[in-house]
Amino acid sequence: MKIARVIVADSDHCADMLYATGLFVPDPFIYFEIAGQKHVVMSDLEIDRAKKVATVDQVHSLSQYQKQFGVRRLDELLPALLREHNVRAVEIPFNFPAGIARKLRNFRVNVVDPFFPDREIKTAAEIRKLTEALRLAEEGMNAGINAIKQSRIGRGGFLYWRKQKLTSEHLQGVINATIAALGGNAAHTIVAGGNQACDPHEAGHGPLRGHQTIILDIFPRDLKTGYWGDITRTVVRGRASERVRGLFAVVAKGQEIAFDKLRAGVDGQTIHNAILDLFNRHGFPTGRNNERMQGFFHGTGHGLGLEIHEAPRVAPVKSILRVGQVVTVEPGLYYPGLGGVRLEDVVVIGKTGNRNLTRFPKFLEV
Repeated sequence: MKIARVIVADSDHCADMLYATGLFVPDPFIYFEIAGQKHVVMSDLEIDRAKKVATVDQVHSLSQYQKQFGVRRLDELLPALLREHNVRAVEIPFNFPAGIARKLRNFRVNVVDPFFPDREIKTAAEIRKLTEALRLAEEGMNAGINAIKQSRIGRGGFLYWRKQKLTSEHLQGVINATIAALGGNAAHTIVAGGNQACDPHEAGHGPLRGHQTIILDIFPRDLKTGYWGDITRTVVRGRASERVRGLFAVVAKGQEIAFDKLRAGVDGQTIHNAILDLFNRHGFPTGRNNERMQGFFHGTGHGLGLEIHEAPRVAPVKSILRVGQVVTVEPGLYYPGLGGVRLEDVVVIGKTGNRNLTRFPKFLEV
Protein backbone atom coordinates (compact mmCIF):
# COMPACT_ATOMS: atom_id res chain seq x y z
CA MET A 1 0.00 0.00 0.00
CA LYS A 2 1.44 3.35 -1.06
CA ILE A 3 1.70 5.85 1.82
CA ALA A 4 2.23 9.60 1.60
CA ARG A 5 3.41 11.95 4.35
CA VAL A 6 1.54 15.23 4.00
CA ILE A 7 1.68 18.74 5.44
CA VAL A 8 -0.64 21.62 4.51
CA ALA A 9 0.50 24.84 6.16
CA ASP A 10 2.44 28.04 5.67
CA SER A 11 6.11 27.82 6.59
CA ASP A 12 6.25 31.21 8.30
CA HIS A 13 4.43 29.70 11.28
CA CYS A 14 4.70 25.91 10.88
CA ALA A 15 8.13 24.71 12.01
CA ASP A 16 7.64 21.28 10.40
CA MET A 17 6.92 22.87 7.01
CA LEU A 18 9.97 25.13 7.27
CA TYR A 19 12.11 22.15 8.32
CA ALA A 20 10.80 20.09 5.38
CA THR A 21 11.24 22.74 2.69
CA GLY A 22 13.75 25.34 3.91
CA LEU A 23 11.52 27.97 2.34
CA PHE A 24 9.58 30.84 3.97
CA VAL A 25 6.08 31.12 2.49
CA PRO A 26 3.34 33.18 4.20
CA ASP A 27 0.36 31.27 2.74
CA PRO A 28 -0.53 27.58 3.13
CA PHE A 29 0.80 25.17 0.51
CA ILE A 30 1.10 21.40 0.09
CA TYR A 31 4.12 19.27 0.94
CA PHE A 32 3.99 15.54 0.33
CA GLU A 33 6.56 12.79 0.51
CA ILE A 34 6.21 9.43 -1.27
CA ALA A 35 8.87 6.71 -1.20
CA GLY A 36 11.44 9.16 0.09
CA GLN A 37 10.79 11.71 -2.67
CA LYS A 38 9.81 15.17 -1.42
CA HIS A 39 7.34 17.32 -3.35
CA VAL A 40 5.73 20.75 -2.93
CA VAL A 41 2.81 22.30 -4.78
CA MET A 42 3.36 26.04 -5.18
CA SER A 43 1.35 28.99 -6.49
CA ASP A 44 2.56 30.92 -9.51
CA LEU A 45 3.68 33.64 -7.10
CA GLU A 46 6.09 31.31 -5.31
CA ILE A 47 7.03 28.61 -7.81
CA ASP A 48 10.19 30.15 -9.30
CA ARG A 49 11.60 30.97 -5.85
CA ALA A 50 10.74 27.47 -4.65
CA LYS A 51 12.63 25.89 -7.54
CA LYS A 52 15.73 27.84 -6.49
CA VAL A 53 15.48 27.56 -2.70
CA ALA A 54 13.27 24.68 -1.55
CA THR A 55 15.09 21.60 -0.25
CA VAL A 56 12.78 19.17 -2.06
CA ASP A 57 13.01 16.87 -5.06
CA GLN A 58 10.16 18.26 -7.15
CA VAL A 59 8.24 21.52 -7.31
CA HIS A 60 4.77 21.33 -8.89
CA SER A 61 2.51 24.11 -10.19
CA LEU A 62 -0.65 24.73 -8.19
CA SER A 63 -2.38 26.40 -11.13
CA GLN A 64 -1.64 23.47 -13.43
CA TYR A 65 -3.00 20.98 -10.90
CA GLN A 66 -6.10 23.16 -10.38
CA LYS A 67 -6.71 23.11 -14.14
CA GLN A 68 -5.99 19.38 -14.41
CA PHE A 69 -8.36 18.39 -11.61
CA GLY A 70 -10.94 21.13 -12.06
CA VAL A 71 -10.70 22.36 -8.48
CA ARG A 72 -9.60 25.58 -6.79
CA ARG A 73 -9.17 24.99 -3.05
CA LEU A 74 -6.38 23.04 -1.35
CA ASP A 75 -8.84 20.82 0.51
CA GLU A 76 -10.32 19.77 -2.87
CA LEU A 77 -6.96 19.45 -4.58
CA LEU A 78 -5.21 17.27 -2.02
CA PRO A 79 -7.45 14.16 -2.33
CA ALA A 80 -7.29 14.35 -6.13
CA LEU A 81 -3.51 14.73 -5.98
CA LEU A 82 -3.14 11.69 -3.73
CA ARG A 83 -5.35 9.56 -5.96
CA GLU A 84 -3.25 10.67 -8.94
CA HIS A 85 -0.22 9.17 -7.17
CA ASN A 86 -2.12 5.96 -6.24
CA VAL A 87 -1.85 6.76 -2.52
CA ARG A 88 -4.10 4.76 -0.19
CA ALA A 89 -2.89 6.00 3.22
CA VAL A 90 -1.54 9.27 4.56
CA GLU A 91 0.50 10.33 7.56
CA ILE A 92 -0.23 13.81 8.87
CA PRO A 93 1.16 15.91 11.75
CA PHE A 94 -0.74 16.52 14.97
CA ASN A 95 -1.61 20.11 13.97
CA PHE A 96 -2.92 19.24 10.49
CA PRO A 97 -5.98 21.38 9.53
CA ALA A 98 -9.13 19.58 10.64
CA GLY A 99 -11.18 20.81 7.68
CA ILE A 100 -8.75 19.34 5.16
CA ALA A 101 -8.40 16.14 7.20
CA ARG A 102 -12.15 15.56 6.83
CA LYS A 103 -11.69 15.54 3.05
CA LEU A 104 -9.30 12.60 3.44
CA ARG A 105 -12.02 10.25 4.75
CA ASN A 106 -11.48 7.86 1.82
CA PHE A 107 -7.84 7.37 2.82
CA ARG A 108 -6.37 5.61 5.81
CA VAL A 109 -5.15 8.51 7.99
CA ASN A 110 -2.49 8.18 10.68
CA VAL A 111 -1.55 11.13 12.90
CA VAL A 112 2.20 11.16 13.56
CA ASP A 113 3.65 13.14 16.47
CA PRO A 114 6.40 14.22 16.25
CA PHE A 115 6.24 14.38 12.47
CA PHE A 116 10.00 14.89 12.10
CA PRO A 117 11.71 13.26 15.11
CA ASP A 118 15.10 14.28 13.70
CA ARG A 119 14.26 17.90 14.48
CA GLU A 120 15.38 17.20 18.06
CA ILE A 121 18.92 16.38 16.95
CA LYS A 122 20.58 19.49 15.58
CA THR A 123 23.13 19.33 12.77
CA ALA A 124 26.28 21.44 12.82
CA ALA A 125 24.58 23.84 10.39
CA GLU A 126 21.56 24.16 12.67
CA ILE A 127 23.76 24.83 15.69
CA ARG A 128 25.42 27.66 13.75
CA LYS A 129 21.99 29.12 13.00
CA LEU A 130 20.95 28.82 16.64
CA THR A 131 24.18 30.50 17.69
CA GLU A 132 23.51 33.39 15.30
CA ALA A 133 20.01 33.79 16.75
CA LEU A 134 21.46 33.72 20.25
CA ARG A 135 23.88 36.50 19.31
CA LEU A 136 20.86 38.63 18.34
CA ALA A 137 19.44 38.01 21.82
CA GLU A 138 22.76 38.96 23.40
CA GLU A 139 22.93 42.21 21.45
CA GLY A 140 19.45 43.05 22.68
CA MET A 141 20.47 42.19 26.24
CA ASN A 142 23.52 44.41 26.00
CA ALA A 143 21.39 47.35 24.81
CA GLY A 144 18.85 46.85 27.57
CA ILE A 145 21.38 46.56 30.38
CA ASN A 146 23.32 49.57 29.07
CA ALA A 147 20.15 51.66 29.32
CA ILE A 148 19.69 50.47 32.91
CA LYS A 149 23.31 51.37 33.68
CA GLN A 150 22.81 54.85 32.25
CA SER A 151 19.72 55.45 34.35
CA ARG A 152 19.82 57.22 37.71
CA ILE A 153 17.84 56.47 40.84
CA GLY A 154 15.60 59.46 41.50
CA ARG A 155 12.65 60.52 43.59
CA GLY A 156 10.62 57.65 44.99
CA GLY A 157 13.32 55.19 44.02
CA PHE A 158 12.28 55.25 40.38
CA LEU A 159 14.83 54.90 37.58
CA TYR A 160 15.19 57.90 35.30
CA TRP A 161 16.63 57.67 31.79
CA ARG A 162 16.81 60.51 29.29
CA LYS A 163 14.98 62.84 31.70
CA GLN A 164 11.97 60.59 32.21
CA LYS A 165 11.02 57.56 34.25
CA LEU A 166 12.46 54.38 32.79
CA THR A 167 9.66 51.90 32.14
CA SER A 168 9.49 48.27 31.12
CA GLU A 169 7.97 49.43 27.84
CA HIS A 170 10.93 51.76 27.16
CA LEU A 171 13.42 48.96 27.67
CA GLN A 172 11.41 46.52 25.60
CA GLY A 173 11.47 49.07 22.78
CA VAL A 174 15.23 49.53 23.06
CA ILE A 175 15.84 45.77 23.07
CA ASN A 176 13.43 44.95 20.25
CA ALA A 177 14.64 47.79 18.03
CA THR A 178 18.26 46.72 18.49
CA ILE A 179 17.40 43.18 17.42
CA ALA A 180 15.25 44.37 14.50
CA ALA A 181 18.16 46.43 13.15
CA LEU A 182 20.26 43.25 13.09
CA GLY A 183 17.70 41.12 11.24
CA GLY A 184 15.75 39.55 14.06
CA ASN A 185 12.22 39.75 15.40
CA ALA A 186 11.75 40.02 19.17
CA ALA A 187 8.20 39.96 20.52
CA HIS A 188 6.82 39.65 24.05
CA THR A 189 10.25 40.52 25.45
CA ILE A 190 10.19 40.34 29.25
CA VAL A 191 11.42 43.28 31.31
CA ALA A 192 9.81 42.69 34.69
CA GLY A 193 10.82 44.45 37.89
CA GLY A 194 10.06 43.77 41.54
CA ASN A 195 6.96 41.72 42.22
CA GLN A 196 6.03 41.66 38.52
CA ALA A 197 8.96 39.29 38.01
CA CYS A 198 7.34 36.77 40.36
CA ASP A 199 5.08 35.77 37.45
CA PRO A 200 7.68 34.21 35.08
CA HIS A 201 5.72 35.07 31.91
CA GLU A 202 4.74 38.61 32.93
CA ALA A 203 6.20 40.88 30.23
CA GLY A 204 6.44 43.82 32.63
CA HIS A 205 4.85 47.23 32.53
CA GLY A 206 5.22 50.65 34.07
CA PRO A 207 8.12 52.41 35.83
CA LEU A 208 11.14 50.45 37.08
CA ARG A 209 12.76 51.07 40.47
CA GLY A 210 16.28 51.03 41.78
CA HIS A 211 17.52 48.47 44.31
CA GLN A 212 15.02 45.88 42.96
CA THR A 213 15.52 42.89 40.71
CA ILE A 214 14.75 43.32 37.01
CA ILE A 215 14.41 40.15 34.93
CA LEU A 216 15.20 40.53 31.22
CA ASP A 217 14.18 37.52 29.12
CA ILE A 218 14.82 37.96 25.38
CA PHE A 219 13.90 35.36 22.74
CA PRO A 220 14.20 36.63 19.16
CA ARG A 221 13.69 34.77 15.91
CA ASP A 222 16.33 35.17 13.23
CA LEU A 223 14.36 36.26 10.18
CA LYS A 224 16.94 34.77 7.80
CA THR A 225 16.74 31.23 9.15
CA GLY A 226 13.68 30.89 11.39
CA TYR A 227 15.77 29.70 14.35
CA TRP A 228 15.34 31.17 17.83
CA GLY A 229 17.68 32.55 20.45
CA ASP A 230 16.87 32.69 24.17
CA ILE A 231 18.64 34.38 27.07
CA THR A 232 17.69 35.64 30.52
CA ARG A 233 19.60 37.81 32.95
CA THR A 234 18.61 39.44 36.25
CA VAL A 235 20.07 42.77 37.35
CA VAL A 236 19.63 45.38 40.06
CA ARG A 237 20.32 49.06 39.42
CA GLY A 238 21.89 50.19 42.68
CA ARG A 239 22.35 47.95 45.70
CA ALA A 240 20.82 44.52 46.07
CA SER A 241 19.76 43.36 49.52
CA GLU A 242 21.62 40.48 51.15
CA ARG A 243 18.59 38.26 50.63
CA VAL A 244 18.51 39.09 46.90
CA ARG A 245 22.24 38.43 46.64
CA GLY A 246 21.64 35.04 48.22
CA LEU A 247 18.82 34.40 45.75
CA PHE A 248 21.08 35.25 42.81
CA ALA A 249 23.95 33.13 44.13
CA VAL A 250 21.84 30.01 44.63
CA VAL A 251 20.20 30.34 41.18
CA ALA A 252 23.69 30.56 39.67
CA LYS A 253 24.62 27.41 41.62
CA GLY A 254 21.53 25.75 40.19
CA GLN A 255 22.77 26.52 36.71
CA GLU A 256 26.16 25.04 37.58
CA ILE A 257 24.49 21.79 38.68
CA ALA A 258 22.84 21.59 35.26
CA PHE A 259 26.07 22.39 33.41
CA ASP A 260 27.80 19.64 35.37
CA LYS A 261 25.13 16.98 34.78
CA LEU A 262 23.75 17.66 31.29
CA ARG A 263 24.97 14.94 28.92
CA ALA A 264 23.61 12.19 26.70
CA GLY A 265 21.86 9.36 28.54
CA VAL A 266 20.90 11.45 31.57
CA ASP A 267 17.25 11.90 32.52
CA GLY A 268 16.47 15.63 32.55
CA GLN A 269 14.06 15.03 35.42
CA THR A 270 16.93 14.07 37.74
CA ILE A 271 18.72 17.34 36.94
CA HIS A 272 15.61 19.37 37.64
CA ASN A 273 15.08 17.57 40.94
CA ALA A 274 18.72 18.15 41.96
CA ILE A 275 18.28 21.91 41.44
CA LEU A 276 15.01 21.90 43.36
CA ASP A 277 16.74 20.07 46.21
CA LEU A 278 19.56 22.63 46.22
CA PHE A 279 17.09 25.48 46.54
CA ASN A 280 15.26 23.77 49.39
CA ARG A 281 18.51 23.12 51.28
CA HIS A 282 19.44 26.80 51.01
CA GLY A 283 16.14 27.96 52.47
CA PHE A 284 14.31 28.75 49.24
CA PRO A 285 11.30 26.40 49.27
CA THR A 286 8.75 25.93 46.50
CA GLY A 287 5.02 25.84 47.14
CA ARG A 288 1.81 27.78 47.40
CA ASN A 289 1.70 30.77 49.73
CA ASN A 290 -1.31 33.08 50.03
CA GLU A 291 -2.94 31.47 47.00
CA ARG A 292 0.03 31.93 44.68
CA MET A 293 3.08 29.88 43.81
CA GLN A 294 6.53 30.87 44.98
CA GLY A 295 10.00 29.34 44.70
CA PHE A 296 10.99 27.31 41.64
CA PHE A 297 7.77 26.31 39.87
CA HIS A 298 8.74 25.99 36.21
CA GLY A 299 11.00 23.65 34.28
CA THR A 300 14.78 23.90 34.23
CA GLY A 301 14.88 24.05 30.44
CA HIS A 302 13.35 23.28 27.07
CA GLY A 303 14.47 22.42 23.57
CA LEU A 304 15.27 25.28 21.21
CA GLY A 305 15.26 25.30 17.43
CA LEU A 306 12.69 26.26 14.81
CA GLU A 307 10.29 26.70 17.72
CA ILE A 308 10.96 28.65 20.88
CA HIS A 309 9.69 25.71 22.96
CA GLU A 310 10.23 22.23 21.54
CA ALA A 311 11.39 18.82 22.70
CA PRO A 312 13.14 17.80 24.85
CA ARG A 313 12.28 19.14 28.30
CA VAL A 314 14.45 19.37 31.39
CA ALA A 315 11.60 19.38 33.87
CA PRO A 316 9.64 17.22 36.35
CA VAL A 317 8.97 14.66 33.58
CA LYS A 318 11.13 11.80 32.34
CA SER A 319 13.19 12.78 29.29
CA ILE A 320 16.43 11.01 28.37
CA LEU A 321 18.84 13.43 26.73
CA ARG A 322 20.63 12.67 23.46
CA VAL A 323 23.69 13.93 21.64
CA GLY A 324 22.90 16.96 19.48
CA GLN A 325 19.91 18.24 21.38
CA VAL A 326 19.95 21.96 22.22
CA VAL A 327 18.32 23.02 25.47
CA THR A 328 17.99 26.10 27.63
CA VAL A 329 19.20 26.09 31.24
CA GLU A 330 17.01 28.55 33.14
CA PRO A 331 16.41 27.91 36.85
CA GLY A 332 14.66 30.67 38.74
CA LEU A 333 13.32 31.67 42.15
CA TYR A 334 10.38 34.00 42.82
CA TYR A 335 9.12 35.44 46.11
CA PRO A 336 6.62 38.33 46.33
CA GLY A 337 8.14 41.12 48.37
CA LEU A 338 11.63 40.02 47.43
CA GLY A 339 11.40 39.76 43.65
CA GLY A 340 12.50 37.19 41.13
CA VAL A 341 15.81 35.91 39.80
CA ARG A 342 16.23 33.83 36.63
CA LEU A 343 19.36 33.06 34.62
CA GLU A 344 19.23 31.37 31.21
CA ASP A 345 21.89 30.03 28.87
CA VAL A 346 21.68 27.67 25.88
CA VAL A 347 23.73 24.46 25.66
CA VAL A 348 24.33 21.64 23.18
CA ILE A 349 24.15 18.13 24.63
CA GLY A 350 27.26 16.01 24.04
CA LYS A 351 28.25 12.44 24.81
CA THR A 352 30.22 13.28 27.97
CA GLY A 353 29.02 16.80 28.74
CA ASN A 354 27.63 19.91 27.08
CA ARG A 355 28.77 23.07 25.34
CA ASN A 356 27.45 26.47 26.33
CA LEU A 357 26.60 28.61 23.29
CA THR A 358 25.93 31.70 25.42
CA ARG A 359 28.66 34.30 25.85
CA PHE A 360 26.92 37.07 27.76
CA PRO A 361 28.27 37.47 31.32
CA LYS A 362 26.26 37.17 34.53
CA PHE A 363 26.29 39.95 37.13
CA LEU A 364 23.73 41.28 39.57
CA GLU A 365 24.38 44.92 40.36
CA VAL A 366 24.78 47.53 37.60
